[in-house]
Amino acid sequence: MATVTEPTAPAELPVLRRLSTLDRFLPVWILLAMAIGLGLGAAIPSINDGLDKLRIGTVSLPIALGLLLMMYPVLAKVRYGDVARDRSPETAKLLGASLVLNWVVGPALMFALAWIFLADQPEFRTGLIIVGLARCIAMVLIWSDLSCADRESTALLVAINSVFQIVAYSVLGWFYLTALPDLGLDSQGFSIGIWEVARTVLIFLGIPLVAGALTRYIGVRRMGEEAYETRFLPKIGPFALYGLLFTIVMLFAIQGDAITSEPLDVVRIALPLLVYFAVMFSAGLAAGRLIGATYARTASLAFTAAGNNFELAIAVAIGVFGATSGQALAGVVGPLIEVPVLVGLVYVALWIRRRWYPAEEAAARRGDPPAPRAEPRPV
Repeated sequence: MATVTEPTAPAELPVLRRLSTLDRFLPVWILLAMAIGLGLGAAIPSINDGLDKLRIGTVSLPIALGLLLMMYPVLAKVRYGDVARDRSPETAKLLGASLVLNWVVGPALMFALAWIFLADQPEFRTGLIIVGLARCIAMVLIWSDLSCADRESTALLVAINSVFQIVAYSVLGWFYLTALPDLGLDSQGFSIGIWEVARTVLIFLGIPLVAGALTRYIGVRRMGEEAYETRFLPKIGPFALYGLLFTIVMLFAIQGDAITSEPLDVVRIALPLLVYFAVMFSAGLAAGRLIGATYARTASLAFTAAGNNFELAIAVAIGVFGATSGQALAGVVGPLIEVPVLVGLVYVALWIRRRWYPAEEAAARRGDPPAPRAEPRPV
């Protein structure tokens, strides 16, 4: 049977070519923003004092605006109506697996890795735990599209976890950063109240979440869903990156001395993140096979399990511990590691489709509709 093998078929384009220029070179932009921040801090030693003059709680106003700017476009993409629409048993299994991976396995794994790799660095350790609590939003929709995952399933999982995150983040933050240390696990003097985390989450997730939901509601009503998705979202999408890069410049301007005096700290923070991404992605693939999901839905599950909302993690770290803290530095290192690793995992996912799901691979090449859902099978 003839198959479509032209290199221009959308599913066959090289992963990096299918990313926008901004997204393709994101690690480069982050490194450049770090360098600019370090140079700015060296040129203007009093920059931290200047940022302290305008504050929202423990966060300077310029950094707060950068954090809100990078959260808003992402949350304007979420299809909140999908949360209530699909109630099939198969979707219920997918949602159940996603919630377990995101809110039980993920935080516990990052907690363990933080203690294994950074037992002698309590600030970095706490920063990684904060990262582990911030679940899939951000660029997960991009990785999903690149890996030919089920776009609607990804949007549904992102929407569910976005809503769940408002409550779960604060409760789990209190559990991992206060309750467990109170039970005897040495916290090196770090204790965090549930209201401190909740207040920060409400500000830096709640405000852009409401703004994003309202934007989507008004935008879809006025211009239609197709125009909203294809014309409006691409216009505001880059502002998430602009906000992230601006925040990184500010943070590295403040953190310059700590970073340049201990460059190996960045490496130590990166190692547990690499292990985390690999384990969570593998767990998502295994869970998808276990519940009998198609490749497309399995890939959605795997990427939403492996992806983290570093924007929220950075906001919480700064909001609770301050911009000069080791916790904030741990959050900033996250996007630098996440982008190249998850691009690599997109290639892994496409290889897995060819190896484990040959029928879906062949159907995708022919342009056939998605295959029927498979029966549960052993991992």
